[in-house]
Amino acid sequence: MGSFQNWLSKSKSNLQDSVKKYKNKELLEAIVAGCAIVAAADGSISAAEKQKMAGYLNHSEDLKVYKMSDVIDRFNHYAGNMDFDVTIGKQEALRAIAAFNSKPEVGRVIVGVCCAIGAADGDFDDMEKNAVRDICKVLGLSSGEFGL
Repeated sequence: MGSFQNWLSKSKSNLQDSVKKYKNKELLEAIVAGCAIVAAADGSISAAEKQKMAGYLNHSEDLKVYKMSDVIDRFNHYAGNMDFDVTIGKQEALRAIAAFNSKPEVGRVIVGVCCAIGAADGDFDDMEKNAVRDICKVLGLSSGEFGL
């Protein structure tokens, strides 16, 4: 846990600048798709998880570059797909993320936001970490780079 916390603390200051640098619709899709995957890591997305996600995204200085209505719309899209069928929904979300597999700098931003979401409640559990590892794999990044 220590190496993840160290990585998160070190990278958090760069996250906002990176998100601003790459602000576009595709990045929004990838970030929100990753958030939905992390939220669904335990097999379902509860109302409490949706509230946690929306609350984090709404109050995060890192993500204020996006309109909350767009964030909620896209999160609901990915969450709804996973509610319908978790495997199919996750595959669609991973496809949105995979658009950045040739851009490791952007991939690190996506993983950073997903890690921050996973740790937002103070308990970055093994299911959430495994979900982020899947995201790393799709992006061609080593999960070890993020302390996972």
